[in-house]
Amino acid sequence: MTAVGRARSWLYVPGHRGDLVRKALAGPADAVVVDLEDAVPPAHKDEARETAVTTCAEQPDRVWVRVNGSGTPWADADAAALAAPAGGSVAGLRVPKAEEPAAVAALAERTGAPLHLLIESARGLRRVFELAECHPLVAGVSPGETDLAADLRIRDRRELAWARARIVTANRAAGLPSPVASVWTDLADRAGLTADSAALRDSGFFGRSVIHPGQIDPVHRAFTPDRAEIERARALLDSVDAAGSAAWVDDRGRFVDPAVVAGARWVLDLADSLGDTPPDHHEPAGVTAGKETS
Repeated sequence: MTAVGRARSWLYVPGHRGDLVRKALAGPADAVVVDLEDAVPPAHKDEARETAVTTCAEQPDRVWVRVNGSGTPWADADAAALAAPAGGSVAGLRVPKAEEPAAVAALAERTGAPLHLLIESARGLRRVFELAECHPLVAGVSPGETDLAADLRIRDRRELAWARARIVTANRAAGLPSPVASVWTDLADRAGLTADSAALRDSGFFGRSVIHPGQIDPVHRAFTPDRAEIERARALLDSVDAAGSAAWVDDRGRFVDPAVVAGARWVLDLADSLGDTPPDHHEPAGVTAGKETS
């Protein structure tokens, strides 16, 4: 099953566009997110919901659904349609504008589905630690940066660094995987997407939401361990048995302790689970402001 912490690309597709949903499922995205929320006009909400239920039944391991937020006119119908047994077929639900731990827990109990929460307001950001721990079915918490920046009245998206760090910390403190990064909206700026994805990877994110199939390859490259990382991790683990102590300096002059070993094991486990040919090298990290959204 496609899970937070293993999927590198999360391709949003409008739920009322069945043709695009089918194309997405035939493509290389690790996860497909059938959107019932922002991308769907009110007149097409019912149609989108029906498409989501049908798609989940056909490909349950790969399809997540972004439902409409709590308090909207469509939230109850979304939860009812995606609850078990239909809810048991969905890989998980993306929950926009998460703010209230009790509401999240109630949705988890009603649907029985893993929940990926989106933090899109100051209130949600304040309660992110509670949200991350409010129910065992919470699978991850990520920023929805356009709405979050607007609510915080932040004009320069680089100033969200502290909010991103708070969300990263909330996930790891709750024992959850690294959060998924928000989408890059400038489809023509592939270099910006590449650099920004590398920067977010280095600051504790794993994977990214995308809005076009052309964004998948650079995102996969950014979040797939490269050959040098894999070789370093293997060499480090090869030195573990010979060390005979909890901390040592290996033959490359690196100080090694259990935390370093755990990091190396994670790199190799991730590389094995992805199964892709690793890139020769990662692009250098860099930040371009003002292009992310939810």
